[in-house]
Amino acid sequence: MRTATVQETLESVHRIATRKAMAKLIPLMCIIYFLSFIDRTNVALAKAALAADLGISAAAYGLGAGIFFIGYALLEVPSNLAAHRFGPRRWISRIAVTWGALSTAMMFVQGEWSFYALRVLLGVAEAGLFPALMYMVTLWFAPKDRAVAVGWIYTAPSIALILGNPLGASLMQLDGLGGLHGWQWMFMLEGMPTIVAGIVLYFKLPDRPAAVPWLTPEEAHSLEAHAVIDTHGHAGLFSTDWFAAIKRPTTLLIGLIYFLNQVAFVGLYFFTPSIVSPMHIQSPLLVGMLSSSVGFGFLSGVLILPRIHRRVDNDCAFLGVLTAGLVLSGYAFIAAGGSQAIQIALLCVTGFFAGGILPSYWAVAMKRLQGIQAAAGLAFINTVGLLGGFVGPYLFGMAETWSGRSDAGFNVIVGASIIGLLLVPLLARTIRAADRPAAAGPASVIKV
Repeated sequence: MRTATVQETLESVHRIATRKAMAKLIPLMCIIYFLSFIDRTNVALAKAALAADLGISAAAYGLGAGIFFIGYALLEVPSNLAAHRFGPRRWISRIAVTWGALSTAMMFVQGEWSFYALRVLLGVAEAGLFPALMYMVTLWFAPKDRAVAVGWIYTAPSIALILGNPLGASLMQLDGLGGLHGWQWMFMLEGMPTIVAGIVLYFKLPDRPAAVPWLTPEEAHSLEAHAVIDTHGHAGLFSTDWFAAIKRPTTLLIGLIYFLNQVAFVGLYFFTPSIVSPMHIQSPLLVGMLSSSVGFGFLSGVLILPRIHRRVDNDCAFLGVLTAGLVLSGYAFIAAGGSQAIQIALLCVTGFFAGGILPSYWAVAMKRLQGIQAAAGLAFINTVGLLGGFVGPYLFGMAETWSGRSDAGFNVIVGASIIGLLLVPLLARTIRAADRPAAAGPASVIKV
């Protein structure tokens, strides 16, 4: 009885500490991720104005929009290694201030070459932000709580999908005020708050539980102990050989499944307006409102599914069920060809599964990565996902071109999701093989 009482006390301390950490950290992490999503995608609203005011062609715009991802993808791993070296607080603040300054500087674009240069620099500046946020999660939260923490962080881009376009469009209405174009006002007024947020983060975002006054020593120790001890006990997780994390079969498989998810999801939210437009809808405002159904589904998914995941012991079975749900929702959209109301509802359902599964990918990956290997491995997985962000819109565009139908991209969703579903059992076997030696004893350590 006495042992049970001590154990219950320890668990109570950890629950209280976890609630405090989520209340203090998650809002700061959400704000900066929301701003990054707004600053990264607001260029889409300026496309027509840049063509009219500066003569930037559609081809030049497409190159500039895509070139952002070159430096962004290539520097994900080095940037997150720097987050491990200097601490996530300093590094996330540095990222925010530099990308906010460069996003604001987009108001000074004069032509194609300055457009290209600033887009490249913006990608370089923002590289590593999301992996650094995920790395912070590994320092603060136990594995069972990480899906919920990441789910809260993912509310930021889902809200940005809902609010971003109306917000940017409103700022564009300032055209002519003070002798500036509307797109200049938009870049300035959306970039400058990011600089301010970066400065605030430097003073408000702590690196580790032991560094904050709002936790008792017992609570700080409980958070750090659970974040480390619950990570399967693999000594290799703490190795200074960061490249080993990238070579692990589990890291590679999670990265590949995440890549397939991003092919489907990024393609979906870039092409949703063109899918909605042919539904006999004339008002651009109504098109925008109906297109936000994906964002509402995404928001619902990241709030609901991680809480279910917390109560599920078999990670891969959970991933399999959600991936199967994505396959079925995609197929149902195709089958519902003539029913527009049902198709709008299925856009929301597809966003629910495609977006809601994201926290679970990261939670599974975090269980097997710690320290500098978490910094490298999580950044690598995000890099692979970024490649899916390249491929998805391209395949959606090709599907529309070949078929002449704007909703043909749902075939890409179904195909990518089926491949991802087939890979889940392989991931399960790989995880079992990796965890088996650890369960046998501390002397048995392998690379996972």
